[in-house]
Amino acid sequence: MKPLLSQWARDGRLYAVLAAAGFSLKAVFVKLGYAAGPVDVLTLLALRMGIALPLFAWLAWLGRGESQGSLTLMDGVRIVLLGASGYYLSSLFDFYGLESISAGLERLILYLYPTLVLVFQACATRRLPAGRTVQAMGICYLGLGIAFVHDLGTAGQGITVATGSAWVFASAVTYALYYLGTGAMVQRIGSLRLSGLAGGASSLLVLAHFFLAGRPSSLPTLPSGVWLNAGLMAIVSTALPIYWLALAIRRLGAVQAAAVGSLGPVMTLFASWALLDEALSVFQIGGLALVMFGVSRLKPKAAPSSAPMPAAEALKPTR
Repeated sequence: MKPLLSQWARDGRLYAVLAAAGFSLKAVFVKLGYAAGPVDVLTLLALRMGIALPLFAWLAWLGRGESQGSLTLMDGVRIVLLGASGYYLSSLFDFYGLESISAGLERLILYLYPTLVLVFQACATRRLPAGRTVQAMGICYLGLGIAFVHDLGTAGQGITVATGSAWVFASAVTYALYYLGTGAMVQRIGSLRLSGLAGGASSLLVLAHFFLAGRPSSLPTLPSGVWLNAGLMAIVSTALPIYWLALAIRRLGAVQAAAVGSLGPVMTLFASWALLDEALSVFQIGGLALVMFGVSRLKPKAAPSSAPMPAAEALKPTR
């Protein structure tokens, strides 16, 4: 077993799997945080981002050698805007959604963000997507519809599930905007450093929101389980996966690392079943298979393995 793990570490597969596992557990930790005691969305998110702030600074420091030149004032403005659409609004909407839908459905909705990127690109260029792309998008949303019906059946509260799904879809929209915004900056600043800087900016925005509109006085009275799950979100599902993914990309290349990352929704589905006792049905598995197949058809057929991974891939789901 040890020789196999050593080999996987050398070629990057171990880090890619660890990154996918870390990102996939985020929704589970959110649900466990809600279950650990009375805590509102803004407080739980502020705990996560407050703990993650020094870790984001660490990531930005690690990636300092990736930058081509020093940061300008406009770079700072763009980073703040990326932080606002990324871990601030996207995470806030996601946390609201997780109050009322399953972790498995949440991951499937977030996994649709490539379809939204294509829609935004089509609007910007005023060019319709190719037929293959439209078919793939249709497969994705068919799979989501099947999984959505599963949640309606188990929850028994259609309006609640629909509202939660709308919140998570809004999270996917803001994340797609974040993804598009990283394109012009990642080549010059570097994926790891940009992820750290944008994450740090979003942490400061979340904390400012919390101290202005939240209840800071409630922090000392929160149950230890809430603090524990917020810490696990910050470390296991935020900072470490970004670092592990960077290591995987350096060894495997962007295409192979992204392929391993496709395991994320599967891991979330089974982790939510094992740790949250969420129902696991044929509808969910079928919907998951369709969504993953559709997303796989949206990706380019071929790409050089050494191509750099956009920063958004490092933050791939609230994210």
